[in-house]
This record gives sequence, structure tokens and C-alpha cells, in this order.
Amino acid sequence: MALSEEECSTAKASSSSPASSSATVSSQGVNYLAKCVLRGSAILQVAYGHLRSPSSLDVVFGKETSIELVIIGEDGIATSVCEQTVFGTIKDLAILPCNEKVYGQNTQMPGKDLLVIISDSGKLSFLTFCNEMHRFFPVDHIQLSDPGNARDQIGRMLAVDSTGRFIATSAYEDRLAFFSLSMSGDDIVDKKIFYPPENEGSGSSTRNAQRTSIRGTIWSMCFVSKDPIQTNKEHNPVLAIVLNRKGNTLNELVLLGWNLSEHAVDILSQYLEAGPLAHSIVEVPHSCGYALLFRVGDALLMDLRDARNPHCVYRTTLDFSVHTPEEHICVEELCTAHEFDDDGLFNVAACALLQLSDYDPMCIDGESGSGKTTCKHVCSFSWEPKSDRSPRMIFCLDTGEFYMIDVSFDSDGPKVNISDCLYRSQPCKSLSWVDGGFLVAIVEMGDGLVLKVENEKLIYKSPVQNIAPILDMSIVNYHGEKHDKMFACCGVAPEGSLRIIRSGISVEKLLRTAPIYQGISGTWTVQMKVTNSYHSFLVLSFVEETRVLSVGLSFTDVTESVGFQPDVCTLACGLVADGQLVQIHQNAVRLCLPTKAAHSEGIIMSSPVCTTWSPDNMSISLGAVGQSLIVVSTSNPYFLFILGVRSLSAYNYEIYELQHVRLQYELSCISIPQKHLEMRHLSSNVNLVDVGGAVPPVGVGMGITIVIGTHKPSVEILSFVPGGLRVLGAGTISLTTTIETAISGCIPQDVRLVLVDQFYVLAGLRNGMLLRFEWPSAFAPSSELCLRSSIPFPGKVENFLLNTKLNSFGSETCSVNMGEKDGLPVTLQLIATRRIGITPVFLVPLSDSLDADIIALSDRPWLLHTARHSLSYTSISFQPSTHATPVCSVECPKGILFVAENSLHLVEMVHSKRLNVQKFHLEGTPRKVLYHSESKLLIVMRTEPNSDTCSEICALDPLSGSVMASFKLGPGETGKCMELVRAGNEQVLVVGTSLSSGPAIMPSGEAESTKGRLIVLCIEHVQHSDSGSMTFSSMAGSSSQRNSPFREIVGHATEQLSSSSICSSPDDTSCDGVKLEETEAWQFRPAYTTTWPGMVLAICPYLGRYFLASAGNAFYVCAFPNDNPQRVRRFAIARTRFMITSLTAYFTRIAVGDCRDGILFYSYNEDSKKLDQTYCDPSQRLVADCVLTDADTAIVSDRKGSIAVLSCSDRLEDNASPERNLTQTCAYYMGEIAMSIKKGSFIYKLPADDMLNSCEALNASLDPSHSAIMASTLLGSIMIFIPISREEYELLEAVQARLILHPLTAPVLGNDHNEYRSRENPAGVPKILDGDMLSQFLELTSMQQEAVLSFPIISPVTQKLSPKPPPSPIPVSKVVQLLERVHYALN
Repeated sequence: MALSEEECSTAKASSSSPASSSATVSSQGVNYLAKCVLRGSAILQVAYGHLRSPSSLDVVFGKETSIELVIIGEDGIATSVCEQTVFGTIKDLAILPCNEKVYGQNTQMPGKDLLVIISDSGKLSFLTFCNEMHRFFPVDHIQLSDPGNARDQIGRMLAVDSTGRFIATSAYEDRLAFFSLSMSGDDIVDKKIFYPPENEGSGSSTRNAQRTSIRGTIWSMCFVSKDPIQTNKEHNPVLAIVLNRKGNTLNELVLLGWNLSEHAVDILSQYLEAGPLAHSIVEVPHSCGYALLFRVGDALLMDLRDARNPHCVYRTTLDFSVHTPEEHICVEELCTAHEFDDDGLFNVAACALLQLSDYDPMCIDGESGSGKTTCKHVCSFSWEPKSDRSPRMIFCLDTGEFYMIDVSFDSDGPKVNISDCLYRSQPCKSLSWVDGGFLVAIVEMGDGLVLKVENEKLIYKSPVQNIAPILDMSIVNYHGEKHDKMFACCGVAPEGSLRIIRSGISVEKLLRTAPIYQGISGTWTVQMKVTNSYHSFLVLSFVEETRVLSVGLSFTDVTESVGFQPDVCTLACGLVADGQLVQIHQNAVRLCLPTKAAHSEGIIMSSPVCTTWSPDNMSISLGAVGQSLIVVSTSNPYFLFILGVRSLSAYNYEIYELQHVRLQYELSCISIPQKHLEMRHLSSNVNLVDVGGAVPPVGVGMGITIVIGTHKPSVEILSFVPGGLRVLGAGTISLTTTIETAISGCIPQDVRLVLVDQFYVLAGLRNGMLLRFEWPSAFAPSSELCLRSSIPFPGKVENFLLNTKLNSFGSETCSVNMGEKDGLPVTLQLIATRRIGITPVFLVPLSDSLDADIIALSDRPWLLHTARHSLSYTSISFQPSTHATPVCSVECPKGILFVAENSLHLVEMVHSKRLNVQKFHLEGTPRKVLYHSESKLLIVMRTEPNSDTCSEICALDPLSGSVMASFKLGPGETGKCMELVRAGNEQVLVVGTSLSSGPAIMPSGEAESTKGRLIVLCIEHVQHSDSGSMTFSSMAGSSSQRNSPFREIVGHATEQLSSSSICSSPDDTSCDGVKLEETEAWQFRPAYTTTWPGMVLAICPYLGRYFLASAGNAFYVCAFPNDNPQRVRRFAIARTRFMITSLTAYFTRIAVGDCRDGILFYSYNEDSKKLDQTYCDPSQRLVADCVLTDADTAIVSDRKGSIAVLSCSDRLEDNASPERNLTQTCAYYMGEIAMSIKKGSFIYKLPADDMLNSCEALNASLDPSHSAIMASTLLGSIMIFIPISREEYELLEAVQARLILHPLTAPVLGNDHNEYRSRENPAGVPKILDGDMLSQFLELTSMQQEAVLSFPIISPVTQKLSPKPPPSPIPVSKVVQLLERVHYALN
């Protein structure tokens, strides 16, 4: 149910009068910043091509408001490479393949494919993936129509010619357009034509006015390829479309030809055959004129070589009666599509936005199955990529069955072979067959699948997570819990699920020791040989002790067998050569040869062989171990020693000095890359496209590279070659605050050299800051090369990129005093600075490879994405840790050991997992979820459980997902809402239901004549002893078990406890250290029930002793007399004009949302027992949900994709007329429908120090106790709305005004950002700031940030209302500081 366009225009016109004052109002009210903390997971389109490089295998997911690029690994797991908000609504996308003939003259495009998208911007957008910026950039935009979603506007469906020469795009009905591509010049499109012509009286269209039109709905279309022998001049494109003419019951196949020489489109032929309904047409690749026409129940192979005489050459039925393999049932990984009554033509989101019918996509209870046909039809298909054999296609039927079709051509004509059923799951919306034999199958409103084609069968490999639609959510902040989490009702029957959503990157907690490891000062993992794939030893350094543990099934103490000195604090350790381990401590460098007792490849001796080296009368302060090289530094005096190792005899080695130099400044850290720079086999195909293209800067890779940090403070790059030590580059660290005072504590704590497309240096500082240094472009040819090859068309975007690459170099005073230097060192360029905390930053690479992602430890752990432009990092869903090291073993190849709260935690990083979400399968559609604090259980309302018609209320254990209690409603009764209400000292559950099967709302918005029930349930527990109850191990460890610290492990089951443990705090009595001998059984006891005249759609607690409940267009104030839940008394009633969809209250204020009049404010007089309406929404609005942040402010979401903030703070409540007297203070068009809005957030409380306290207002507004709002959408997104101060709003508004125009950050699909975010809202209403647009600012380098802030813009209209003097320059540091805190809080 949605408002008509006429009603919308009336609403906008009627609300335009107060719009002029709304800007003034917002200056006094609350200002908000909106940020998407979890992008939508509903995948509507899938495309496959070579987007990052000619050799990369990339899959693109189109998700309506964002695009995601993923790769399918050898293990069949879909790993996300990047995800990008598009600031618009995607309607269709396709891959434009690279054509050597077309691209021949374009040296800027070395064989990469382009991504073509049509959207609500009204433009045809060509995107390329820029490896430098790690995101998509627009190459060109072609205007098709006005912005919006009108169904007669071109921009609904795409078709791309297989040669990459032509593109066609259609409207929903009546119209389409052709484009001819030529990439030899600056413009990608050289010819275009619209059909029917936009101006019927112009040009060639006059001669052809009598042509048959294509009036009707375009269901499907594809190009028909010609024989390649034909010359390009003769190649006029032919387009086949499936058309439903108005009034016809059957669809026809129409062939259109574009005569390029006459610049005219002709209808070449029409094919209509009595029989089933045709719905899709797809070209057979490499067939030069054949296509498959899919109809309901069968498929036709069409010969379209003669476009004027199409005919069918083969017909096959889809009603296969052959044996089907056993259905893959995996409740944790599969979800189902819901059968909507829209014949599968348009997806649900498009229906809601385009308002094609009165169908309400939120009405999941509708009798949708009644229109289901008995004939099978193809709902998705995909051809085998680049096959030398005959064309093969895998298709999925609406029954979920997968088949393979093989089309072969010989002298006898074409032949079609169809396999037996290969696999069975849920019906799939999209299929994509990718190289490597993998098939990506996307299920609507359920988890997709990655399947492997093996031996003519499909084998399940992994899920493609999808949490859409989110119908309700509950935000639970547990006492002592380190990270907030959210419980969400996701999916629909029969594969609905309850999901636990966490912020950050997921980790799977494997093992944890007792908290007996106080004073750890360092952790390292060491291999026994350089070529070993797995680690052999774990080294733990304490203040006055060192322990070495073997890595394996059991971590046993092997310190004596390895030979490390146990009574000292180890500063560094590592493998200098095969079988030779080095320990560096304050007094000496110790070389050890472990015995076989420590490792199977150790020496055959009773005790390890050890030798030491010590500096004369100096103590060692730092050290690092590389291959065949040891580096140590001393303090007082400052020296740097380069040491080598040589063999004197068997098992007899000597550490000797290669060189030593005196330092001008004390060193703070040393790092030696573990892999030689000439090794090109790097770890991640996600990070790198073509490593071979990265040319090292001058001097790097010539010898052994060493990176140091100094107390100057500075970062310097050294190279040790046979001729001695050379300084290659240096970068001084000099940072200032917004008031030009020096930032203290800028001494490097850790430094790392990284190689991803280019070399750069990361530095973590002791004050919690993170820095990125790069070589100037003159010394880093790979950077410019990569940059120019990433963006094919000059003059579009790359100029802004290249202009921000500083081509400067010179000399700089270095800490290493080399005497005579061979040339001057290069001055490293500081590219970006970020603050990630206030404690020292430690950098821990996930592997020894130079392109490995890096864990940054500060106040909490972050994952640095090394492939990203500038500095990009995501929080890790784990508690603050002091140390970390990767642990690679046979049992746990991707393990990480964290040190936190004096315990060792072995976890596995699941950063390849696309969503940090855990799934509890529920049969049915989960509607509502609540958290019952007394029982610590989740209460879930689900409809259609086990395909039953009745609904059910169940209590779930949030640890395991087990159903602890349930209450079934009556036959044919549907649960609609529920709420926990206080009845004296007891919390009871009040449930609202529907006893009617029809719709609740008339098309006019008025309530249907229905009935519903109000049910009161008491939640009671009964204690009983259970001899089979589980006993949790005590976490108290014994020091006598020193041989294996993991003997004290609590081995929680991965699916139940480890990945969803709520009790992460040791003082939480419900978890560790408690023996659960007695379990508590809970039950629902019905206390009261009554039938009401109308569906009960909304319930809300009120004033602690009442509750509100709606029935139809009336709502009641109810209470329990004498706190007795067995009686309910109605004290007052009020009626609205239209169906009530939401109720919420804040102290005495009541906000009612209906499906037409929007939000209405009421007050209740307890003395007179009357409800009085005091305020009314200024606009017509179909309310989805509403929440009151205070007595004067309501935040409301509607079913057209908008969020609005309504306020009455400037109005007098005794106004005689409450008509339209609420003020819309600000608004935000999301493009997604938010069905649930709650107070609360994923916000982290921020650390505070002198420097950070300059953002006092943001400190306050980002506190979870303030009015932050979270919204969940039907596309699976989660948005957060943060209140900010007026000063912060004005600063960020000025930044946003530049970001939306600058080529580096402008909307990628060409949308007018102001128009998009203002859509469906009255003109002149201030907009909520777009946090997704602002977050792009942090992805830029410092120079690019300066360029954005100095970008010229036109003053916004809102600023003309109050003339101001010319604005002063916006300080970059102030903007970065503010956005860093938002990123820190929400990431």
C-alpha cells in the first residue's frame, strides 16, 4: 500500500508553506548524521568479468543501493574485495566485455572490462575499477531520462552485445534506446538512437511514422550476434525482445534492427505462437544467430539468423520426470525465496519504489501461494564462461531444481541435450557461472550458494549470506559486554532465521586460557625452516621471563629444548636461517639450534647448541631478525649493529659484526621484511591484481631492506648491501593540531614496509596515530603506471589523482650518520594520518608476505586493508588486546593469538566472511524479537512455523538458539505484534493478533472490517534438576600445568557458545566458573485473552503502569487493575481516520502512526480519562515505524524509503487546531524501507585525552545513552542516525557540499546528491548529513583532502536565508579529527 503520485504531490504542496521556516527551526533543534553501518545484503543482480585486470576473475553483486566486488576462491568461498555505496538506486547492471578491435587505439585500457549500470539518476553509467583508489569510478555518463523511477522512462533493463560494441536499454514499457560504442576517443558512445523517437516529427522518424510500435511491457531482451565474417560496416545490430502488448494474454518475440547508415530502428519481424507464456530470451553464445526462448513449461531454440524470418528449430519441455538427487538441506546455510503475487516480473523493492500496483510488499501474510502455477519455468540461467566446447548453460527452475543444457551444432542442425537434475535448493533469482567451475546462485530473501560443477554434478561449497529482509530487531547492551550486538528477524518462511549481528570483522573464538599470563611484553611465532608453511614455536616474553611453546594440537613448553635463555625479557626473536633461531635480549644476542625434543627437524643432541654475541659495555634496546641478518640497536650511546652468522664447523656457529654506525637519535622500532622483495608470490589475490607491475623504488630490493623509527621522530628506510649500509629514504614526523600546536607522543612504536601495487611504509605511533608514507612519484614509477592504467579516459578523474601525487624530493637529516653517503636520501611523502586510539599502535601482519593485511592494536584491534588507498581499517570484533601474533598450524592455518585480560585467546580471523552475522534457523517467518532480561532469553514471534497456518511465540536461548518454551496461537490466527509490559513487579508479554485472513488495510488507507485478539502471557520458570546438564569448566588455572597453557581451555562449541557468547566478562555469573547442575525451564502461561474489532497491529508500554494497543483505526489506553495480569481494563479510546500501524510513547507523550495521515501526537488526561490529539503531521505519510527521542521529537520512517524528524518544540500545545502543526525539522531519503527503528547503537565509548577532548560535543552525542537511532531495512541494511551539534553540522555540511561535486567522491552513478537525499520530502527541509558520503573523505590522501576542501562550490540555498561573511578555509585536521571519531565509534 503506497500513496499515489497525486497524493504525494498534494502532500508536498501543502507542506511547502512551513518549509521556509524549517531551516530556522533546525538551527535550534537537533541535527543528525546518517551512517550505514551494515550495507544491504539483498543481491538483485550478478555480473562476472575482468574488472581489476585482464586476468582477474571478478563477480559484481548489484544490491540496489550499493555494489560489491567479490572473488570466488579455490575453496569456493566468496570473499569481498570492496563494497561501495552508489548514492542512488541500481535498476540493472551488466559487464561490457573488452573488445580488442574496439579498444585497439586506446592504450589507456589494457584489456579490462567495464561495468555498465542504469539507475534512478536517469543515466547510463560506465564504471571502471581503479586499483589505486580500490573502488569504482565513472568513465562516462549518458543521459537517458529525468531522474526518478517512472515506468515510462528508459532505464529499466540492460542488454549488451557479446562483442562489446552495442548496448540497449529499455523502459518498463513502450520505449528503448540503442548505443554504439567507440572507445578510441574521449567519448565512449559515438552513436545513439531512441525508439520510438523522442520527437516524432524530426529526421528519419517522419518517413517511418507508420512503423508498427512496441506499445507494451518489455519483459526481456538480448542482442542477436551476426556471422563474424561480415564486415563492421555491414553489422547493423539486431535486438530480440519479449513484449507483452496491452490487452494480450500471450507475449510475443519482436526483432528490432538498427540501421546505422540511415540512423533508424525498424521492426524486422514478430513471432507469436499459441501456447505457454514466453518470459525470457537469451542468446546462445558463439552461435551467430540462435537464441533460447523460455516459456512457462517449455523452452524453444530459435533460429534468428534471418531476422525477418524467425522460427523454432527445437522444443523441449521443462516438466522433467527423471530422478532428482537428494535435496541439500543445511539450515545454517540455506534460505528460501518467498512467492510473491507479482509473477516474478519485478522485484519487491522495485514494486515498492515504482508503485506499480496497490500490492504492499510488507504484507508477507498475503495469500501469495494461490497464484502459483503448476507448470515449471526457468527463473535464472547462466552460460559457461569461455568454453572451447559447445555452449552449455545451467538453469534453475522455480522448483529449485538445477539442470544443464548443452547446445551443439553439426551438419544435421542444432541439437539440444538436457541433463538430469544436478542439484536442488531454493529457487534462485540469479545465476553466474564463473571460471574455475563455480556457480554463484542468488536466492531472493535467503542465503545464496556457491556450487562447484564436478563430474556433471553440482557440489555445495559455501553460502552467500543474505539477511534481508529485516522485519524487526532488538539491540541488547549487556552489562560487561565489550561489544554491542543486535538480534534481527530475517528472512521468510520456511527458512526464516534469527541473526546475531555484530559490528566489525568476525573472529571465531577457538581456545582461551585461564587469566594467568600477567606481564606479557611480547609474542612471536617462529618457523623451523624458511620454507615451512606452518609455525613451529610460539615465544612468550614476560618482564623477567621467556617461554617457548611448540605449536600443534597441544602447546607444550619446549624452552629448554630450544635453547632460549628463560630468565630474561626477550626483545625480539626470529629465524635467521634453517634450523637457527635467534633470541635478542637486553644483554646479548643468542643463536640456538633446537634439538629433536623441540622439533622433529632439530639436531640429534641431548641439549641445544647455543652461541651469543654482546656489545661492549652497552645494553641492547631493540632488535630484529631477518634472513641471514640480525639488527640490534643500543641506547646511551646510540649505535646500530648489523650482525651476520657463519658456520665454523658442524653445529658450531658464530655471530659476527658486519657493520656498526653511530646514531644521531635513539631508535624506537626496527622492522625487517621477512620475504625478499624479488619474491613475487604474494599472499592474497584479493589485494593484488598484477604484482609484476610494481617496480621497487630506487635502492629497494638491491640488498636487505630495514625500516626504522626514531625519537627524532622520523621513519627511515635503510638498505644493507655488500658495500655497507645506505639510507634510501626518510620521513620526518611533525604533526600539529587544529590550533597549530605540536601533537605530542609522535614517536613511532612500530613500522612496516608494504607492497600492494606500490611500496609504502606504515607507522604506528605511541600516541595512537597511524601514518602512511610513500615514495615521491619520481621514485615510484609503479604508482603512476598503475594509476594511469586504472582509469582509461584521460581528463575525467585521473588528473585529480595525479595532481595529488607530489613529485618532490630532496635531502633530509637522517638518524643514521653514514659519513660519506652515496647520494642524498629521498624524502618520504606523508600521505595520510589517522588516529585509531590513544594507546601505542602495534602493527602485526597476518603473514610474512609484503601484501598481507595488518592487525593494528591500540585501544581496540583493527584490521588494516593494505590494498586500499590512503589508510583504510575496520574494527575486529574482539576485545582490546595488548599483543597479537599469527599462528599457522595444520589444525588452524589462519589462527591469531591475542593477549587480552591476562589470557591467551586463539581465534581464527574470518575477514573473508562477508557479514559478521551468526544464524539461528527458525522454521517460519520471524516477525518480532524482544529480550527478556529476567530469563536472559529472546522472545520471538514467528508465523507459518513448519508450514502451519497458526503463529507461535517462542523463547530462545541466545547462546545456542535452542527453543526453551513456546506458545501456539489458534488455527488461522496470525501474530502481529508483542511487547513486554510491567504488571506490578512482574513483566508480562502482551500479544496482538489477527483472526482474519484478508488484508488489514483498504486501498484508501482505511481499516478493513476484521477481528483480532489481545493475549496476555506470563513468563514463568520452573527449576528442576537435570542429571544430563552440562558442566562448564572452571577458568581458574593451576600454575603446575605449565607445560601446556591450553590445558585450561574452555572448549565452547563453535556454533553455539564460542561464536555467540554473551558472557565474555569473567565476572558474569551466568557463564564461566559456574556449574550448571540445575537448569531453569521456562514456560508461557496464558493469563488473559479478549477479542477486539480489528487487527491488533501495535502495542506499547505507557507510563510504567499502562499500555497502549491499537485495533484497526482505534487505540486504547489499558492497564491491569490491582496489577493483576488476569484482567485488562480499557480506560480511554481514540480514533484516527486511517489504519494505525505504529504506537510509541515517551513519558506522557503518545505518538500514533497511521497509513495516510502520518504521525499524530496525543496526550492522556488521567483525571478525565480522555485522549486528546495535540499535534499532526504536516505531510501525508505511510508510516512504517516511529520512535520518540523525547517528548517533542519523533523520528519516523515511511514505506517510500524516507526518514523524517518531526518536532513540536516551537509550538504551543494549547493550539486550538492540531492540524498540520508538527514541523519537519530534517529529513533523509535512504532509498530503502526501514521497517524497524530503535534507540541504541553499535557505538563504542571513546577514549578521551587532552587532544581528543576538543570534540566535546561529539563525545556527548556519540555516547550510547544519548538519542542515537538505528533503523533496519527490507534490503538488509542497518542505518544509524547520530545527533550532532550545530557547529559540527555546519562544518560537515560544508565538507559534504564539496564532496558531492569533486570527481573523486561525487556519486558514482551521476545522481544529483541533493535531489536524491531530498526525494519524497518537502522542498526546503534541511537534510540529515550523509555519513557515507563524508566517510569517503577519510579514504583520501592528505593532499587530496586539501584539494577537496578547496574545491569551488555554489553556496547552498539554505545559507541564503541567513547571509554570512565569506567562509574561512576549512582546516583539514579538524574535519579528519571529527570524522575519525565517527569512524571509530561506528565502524
